[in-house]
Amino acid sequence: MLIAIDGPAGAGKSTVARALAERLGLTFLDSGAMYRCVALAALRAGTPLDDGDALARLARGLEIAPTAGHVLLNGEDVTDAIRTPEVSAAASRVSVHQGVREAMVKRQRGLIANGDYVVEGRDIGTVVSPDAAVKVFLTASDSESARRRAAETDEPLERVRAAQASRDDRDRRREHGALRRAADSTEIDTTGLDVQQVVDRIVAIADERGLVER
Repeated sequence: MLIAIDGPAGAGKSTVARALAERLGLTFLDSGAMYRCVALAALRAGTPLDDGDALARLARGLEIAPTAGHVLLNGEDVTDAIRTPEVSAAASRVSVHQGVREAMVKRQRGLIANGDYVVEGRDIGTVVSPDAAVKVFLTASDSESARRRAAETDEPLERVRAAQASRDDRDRRREHGALRRAADSTEIDTTGLDVQQVVDRIVAIADERGLVER
């Protein structure tokens, strides 16, 4: 079984997906962490973020291992390093390039091919796994999503709000793997809901489709 959770920044994708995977005994995969690894590697190597060909070559040569609770890049634990504001901004820029997306989508499909996963990202239900058993698109108000991210990063709220607006706009306009809701997904506005409430709603959807073991 695969449950795809997509949505913009600050909608609660990672937190909800991780809690949902634990609840159902599935494996959690944060696809965005893989693009963050490419961004971190590019920043370290001095690779221009607008050079799609160079970034694609870089992406294909990286060893990325998103394990339970940690992300390894070429054997190094970069779980914290990929969450800095600088890497977040760079990840949005590198992810627009077709070669980078092709490399990461291929890896993501390989990871989920032989297992039961909850995968979160921005194009899981539309590109990576359009045949996912359950597709959910999480949203949140601009103020709520910015508040959540600011609490995580300790950045000024207005700076976070502006950065997220820019990133979401770029992701919606990109040619490959654009951020959009799959036609057959269920949209859940997480504003005012706690993690458990959102998880309960997704579990109910899976249960209605006979996917939850009893």
